[in-house]
Amino acid sequence: MIRGIRGATTIEKNEANEIIDATEELLREMIRANDVKASDVASVLISATEDVTAAFPAQALRRIEGWTYVPVMCMQEIPVPHSLPRCIRVMMTVHTTKAQEEIAHIYLRNAVQLRPDLSLTRKKEL
Repeated sequence: MIRGIRGATTIEKNEANEIIDATEELLREMIRANDVKASDVASVLISATEDVTAAFPAQALRRIEGWTYVPVMCMQEIPVPHSLPRCIRVMMTVHTTKAQEEIAHIYLRNAVQLRPDLSLTRKKEL
């Protein structure tokens, strides 16, 4: 079965290396916390606030062989202008026998999650 894992992290500066490093850290933490293999990842969808260049997460994914980069901005994740810090959000689909309820949704320190009503919530570091 294919299940979804969500994650988010914020970026302090709009610099390519920091964005790539933060994206890779988030992706690896999502895999580690859910005890899945990179080869079990079906797709990775990344959305970012306007002040984060969208090409940088794609570069990060291209470093991990076999992963698929799909540039998608989910409707519920479209930010209100100037309402968020620099933020990268990830939706990863994985092949797993775990029920959705058993899958961790990872939010790193200072990460911001947008709920469908566009209000903000803060998640503590795991």
